[in-house]
Amino acid sequence: MSTYLSKRLIYMFLILFAASLLIFCLYALTPGDFISGNIKLTPERKAELRDIYGLNKPLLERYGIWMSNAFRGDFGFSLAQQKPVLQLFNEYIWNSFLLAVVSTFLTWVIAVIVGVISAYKQYSWFDTLVMVAIFAAMSIPSFFIGLFLIKILAVDLKWLPPGGMLTTGSNATGIAYLKEVIHHMTLPVVVMTLLGVGSLTRYFRSNMIDVIKQDYIRTARAKGLTERKVLFTHALRNALLPAITLVGFELPALFGGSLIIEKIFNWPGIGQLYMQSFGLRDYPLLMGFTMFIAILTVLGTLISDILYHVADPRVRLQ
Repeated sequence: MSTYLSKRLIYMFLILFAASLLIFCLYALTPGDFISGNIKLTPERKAELRDIYGLNKPLLERYGIWMSNAFRGDFGFSLAQQKPVLQLFNEYIWNSFLLAVVSTFLTWVIAVIVGVISAYKQYSWFDTLVMVAIFAAMSIPSFFIGLFLIKILAVDLKWLPPGGMLTTGSNATGIAYLKEVIHHMTLPVVVMTLLGVGSLTRYFRSNMIDVIKQDYIRTARAKGLTERKVLFTHALRNALLPAITLVGFELPALFGGSLIIEKIFNWPGIGQLYMQSFGLRDYPLLMGFTMFIAILTVLGTLISDILYHVADPRVRLQ
């Protein structure tokens, strides 16, 4: 296990080094930046600011400075927001995490239950209805679902607010604050769950169909075990094993924000901040956030590999 973990860590550092070099060069070589695009600044002031922020230095020297600062936990300074990048992360990322963790939990619970039942009742009317709903959810764009639900539930029926995290001018605290946040996050969570549950349900359904056909499932039924115990104790446990690989992709998704959903519902998350930074060409923030997502992606993959190594005896033997 220690040898396996050592190899994975070496690969992880090599991948992060390559990712950091690619990310830095991608943004550094892009024409224009926040300073040159600011029409309010005089040419003299632009030259002064470029010298202050080290934008006139050679590319490799700038990369070395950026990487040395990143190792110390400093991902740069946002030129548009005039704040350290990590401080902005701390202000916005937890709002995105709140949406993501609730929608991910609901997505997995619904996908597991519906996938198991659909696999057990394969080719039934329920399975057909589920498959139609899955392909519909996977084919409809997220912005259409979001705007459609805003039109029906917020504008027409006025059951839910159309966007934001709090009511404008609200000074709610304690339980009232919690209720207000839950009220505002309902619509974006519903949309994110609808978007994610389709592909995941299809994944669990196909895994369950394969597992149900195995000999040990026939043996469990022959022993007289109830169908519920066979499905949820023996079959589901083995069907969930390949899903360990999906855990690694959930980690960056939890903190990465949803660019389109946060924009549609005006949710103050890291995704909306990322979109604003593109328009302003705030490259230090864009580089810091992209590198942060790369780190989470590599860590998530490492966690998946370790969990799979622990859970599957066949991997341990190899």
